[in-house]
Amino acid sequence: MARVVSPVIWLQPDAPPKPATGAPCNGCGLCCLAEPCPIGVLVSRKRTGACRALVWSDEAHQYRCGMLVHPARYLGGPATHPDDALNRVLRRWARRLIAAGVGCDAQLEAVVALPAAPPAPSPSDAGEPSPASGTDAALPSPPSPPPSPSK
Repeated sequence: MARVVSPVIWLQPDAPPKPATGAPCNGCGLCCLAEPCPIGVLVSRKRTGACRALVWSDEAHQYRCGMLVHPARYLGGPATHPDDALNRVLRRWARRLIAAGVGCDAQLEAVVALPAAPPAPSPSDAGEPSPASGTDAALPSPPSPPPSPSK
């Protein structure tokens, strides 16, 4: 039986949880971090891994598609203002390609990884004697003498 290996995707701690399939996008970023969409393949120049155009917004506490924010930047175009005519046209084109506003279509399941539990304190950590050694600490045994040379 083949073992299914799920990739680990690291999200910003403040990212919203993944919405239900069909619900409006809330900027969780899970789909774009898992693999690029068709336009992401174009701008990232790769078919797997996180999309290069995905950007985190500290103000909104959500991920945003760079092709909807400043598309010319991700297509290698000239340095332009985000609201100039070129970016408006590219933004409209990108919105249509990624089906923005249609709803979440990511068939992914997000699992929150909890930090590993700290090890249980041992009795010696609490300043109490270990039940195995009693109140007297065991002394290390002296080193054994070197073996005698064989003749």
